[in-house]
Amino acid sequence: MDFSFSAIADDAEGLAWQSLFKCLWPAYRSWYLRDGHLARPSFLACRRALEKHMPEFVDRWAELAELAGGSDVAARFLSLWCPPAYDSACSQAVWPGAEPLLVRNYDYSTKYFDRVILRTNWGRHRVLGTSDCLIGLVDGVNDAGLALSLTFGGRRTVGEGFGVPIVLRYVLETCSSAPEAAKVLARIPTHMAYNVTALDVDGRRATVHLAPDRPAQITSAAVATNHQPGDRSRDRAYQSATIERERYLLNRLMLHEETQERFISAFLRPPLFSLAYERERGTLYTAAIWPCRREISYRWPHSKWTLSVDHFEPGSKVVHYPLPTTKAS
Repeated sequence: MDFSFSAIADDAEGLAWQSLFKCLWPAYRSWYLRDGHLARPSFLACRRALEKHMPEFVDRWAELAELAGGSDVAARFLSLWCPPAYDSACSQAVWPGAEPLLVRNYDYSTKYFDRVILRTNWGRHRVLGTSDCLIGLVDGVNDAGLALSLTFGGRRTVGEGFGVPIVLRYVLETCSSAPEAAKVLARIPTHMAYNVTALDVDGRRATVHLAPDRPAQITSAAVATNHQPGDRSRDRAYQSATIERERYLLNRLMLHEETQERFISAFLRPPLFSLAYERERGTLYTAAIWPCRREISYRWPHSKWTLSVDHFEPGSKVVHYPLPTTKAS
């Protein structure tokens, strides 16, 4: 199956983003309201949550809500405050060489993926990243050379908090270093468990383990898959092979002296690269993020696409996924 990725630039006026919203909103509206209107927080609750936890982003959220048509549902959705539950898989690791480099695989459903790389100039920092939920990001880098990416934390506990994509957006909009990012990540509540790795131009790194039912843990871990320190449950670990992938990456970091390209190429092969598309856990892309270059190189087994914060060129790319063929009944 083939999918078309788009690279889009948006500025403070938001016209490019508005076109993107019109295209994707019907599907997102259906997802957001799948449990009914009353299952989601009110507009006032969403605004108060943003004012409390992300005050610098409130004005931009309000502007985007107006560009989206000013509806109550759109504004509530764009806050990502207490959204419906969802999860992914993913693996990420920091290369141990001289130049800071964060590499990640994004494993998720092909049905619920924006397939958009968005370069924005909305506020304090110019930001380049992979769009999710229209307002959020699952990975990215800003013009200060701060890189972030996320993995699902492996626990299905749901609580009061934000969907993590808007948290990544907020951090990249407002922070310049990994230590600063870690502090912000640790103070913002998330509605599910996630692991977020931050890496900056000085090579400083932090992996923050977020959860709705316990305090965030800030670590210096170079690897994150789909479990968190101290987790006892192995059901999710078994389903996504999170332990196997973590050990594989740790072994490469400790035992292999390899180039950047060899390290990146490891993500394009098992056990990191997943073909579980029928279970909505296939690898949709590998991203190599260079903080010093302010650049992301998207990789697939037979192609790549490199985009830069400073020299961004909008465009599109068709990618082939080896999805299994459905047999006729």
